[in-house]
Amino acid sequence: MDGLRVIPTWRHGRERLYVCLPDGGTLAWYDREAARVDLIAADREEDVLEALGPFLTGPVAVGPPPVPAPAELARLCLHPDDDLAPNRPGEALLVALDRDPGPAYRFRPDPRRRALTAERTVGEALDRMEGAGWRTLHSVPLPGGDRIHHLLIGPGGLYAVHALYAHKQRVTVTGPRVGLGRHEPQPLLLRVRAAADRASYALTAEVRPALVLVGASHVSVSAPPRGVRVLTDGEVAGLADLGGVLKPADAEALYATARDRNTWARV
Repeated sequence: MDGLRVIPTWRHGRERLYVCLPDGGTLAWYDREAARVDLIAADREEDVLEALGPFLTGPVAVGPPPVPAPAELARLCLHPDDDLAPNRPGEALLVALDRDPGPAYRFRPDPRRRALTAERTVGEALDRMEGAGWRTLHSVPLPGGDRIHHLLIGPGGLYAVHALYAHKQRVTVTGPRVGLGRHEPQPLLLRVRAAADRASYALTAEVRPALVLVGASHVSVSAPPRGVRVLTDGEVAGLADLGGVLKPADAEALYATARDRNTWARV
């Protein structure tokens, strides 16, 4: 086993230990949570187990990697530049701020940074739902310069989620109009619903619109908007309890389609 290296990595929140040759080639990987060693080179099983010896925490199953599902095969064929899955919450804002951070001193806070705070707060809450079978894409670009802040896919269906910074402000929702504090209400929910409609067209599946108010001191909904969920950031985790709409294989197939940038080119 001379020269074999054990390299720890994290994938979707789970630790994997890869057993590699000196040239970087992979022989196997060990998933502690699954107690399984996926072996690529069957003739090196003894060497692999000896290299992993100090890391094994009990009996493990050893065998070839499982055959990739159609969704996984689609992911493997996707060019890295077209894969939206690595996008961070607020990815578009992070890129914009990196290109143009604005003046060091200004009389008012940069609204882009407030918007980034909202998207990060919501995005991190959605990412924590992965253990319940949900997948999330962030900053999904749409033609014309618009985008979907977060696209949530899981047992309860698909949601186009818009994050709105409302720190310590009273929010009023009347029909499609959303008012923050003393500001004039704006028809924001029309935009949120339009983004969901475009996503439905792209994925040929129903996508429900949702607005998340981040940090609001009080929310008043006097005329519930048809078909749009209005939530506070503290209520986002409740979406994980929804189910009965998509089977796991269907959710994965839709996620594989949605993560391809080309899916969104003509909506």
